[in-house]
Amino acid sequence: MKTPLVDNLQYANFSPRIFEQMRAGGVDAVHVTIAYHESFREMVLNLERWNRWFEDHPDLIFKGTTAADIILAQESDRTAIFFGFQNPSPIEDDIGLVEICHQLGIRFMQLTYNNQSLLASGCYEEDDTGLTRMGRAVVAEMNRVGMVIDMSHSGERSTLEAIDHSTRPIAITHANPHWWHAALRNKSDRVLKALTATGGMLGFSVYPHHLADGSECSLEGFCAMIAEAAARYGAENLGIGTDLCQDQPDSIVEWMRVGRWTKDIDYGEGSAGQAGFPRMPVWFNDNRDFGNIRSGLIATGMAGDEIDGIMGRNWYRFYEQGFGPNKRM
Repeated sequence: MKTPLVDNLQYANFSPRIFEQMRAGGVDAVHVTIAYHESFREMVLNLERWNRWFEDHPDLIFKGTTAADIILAQESDRTAIFFGFQNPSPIEDDIGLVEICHQLGIRFMQLTYNNQSLLASGCYEEDDTGLTRMGRAVVAEMNRVGMVIDMSHSGERSTLEAIDHSTRPIAITHANPHWWHAALRNKSDRVLKALTATGGMLGFSVYPHHLADGSECSLEGFCAMIAEAAARYGAENLGIGTDLCQDQPDSIVEWMRVGRWTKDIDYGEGSAGQAGFPRMPVWFNDNRDFGNIRSGLIATGMAGDEIDGIMGRNWYRFYEQGFGPNKRM
């Protein structure tokens, strides 16, 4: 198998144009968000939309559910689309829906978005109380069926408890180290050491609110951060999760941050008064720009096999290990 190119988080306003850009950029697999605050039924409507895209554009994309689908994507010159939730709202208060969602093709689920959920605390809560009783039960059920626990938007204690309670490696699909940029969403050295020591994966984000210097972040600075993370935690535990929100209208930011829990605008990760999407750094605008990241990593002097791992081989290995049922349980 040639080195795969995997982006382990996008929430773009998907369209045939973006699917064509995926192919132009040689992207073999993309983990796409299909739920933020949706109920189970609303999430199913999103699956219906994706099914129509799969039907209408079979030469560009197809639904992925196993690591082997990345190989199929390479062999057929298409992009495998993997599904995930950025909030556990689609399972509502029913643990049985974890397995149903896995049967529908969901392979990642965050235990929280920015707020407290039925499962854990989000990174914007002042008091992070850790995993709830239901959270511990859902982690065990996700381990059993082969759905990856994602703690990208979760608080420190909740993330550490998820790492400790899970019998399988978890993921932080789209975030950066807090020591590089002190955003609430970025992860502490303590969390990243615990994550990678247990075989978990960190996906580096290019979303400007997660970047040092924001939209002005340089490619050199971003890649130097990745090289430092590889030195600290091991390159085998690192990948890309861009959090690309291409072509989304600014109204979607309000949906992401406000959802149904408040009537007021929650500016969240943006500065006061900034409710829209920030401008992307000049070196990454869409799926055709992954080559810039590879070139930037080469310029840091990282080894070729480490770069191949970060660009996709590590996610491929993680998919192999994480998507099937837990045979030990």
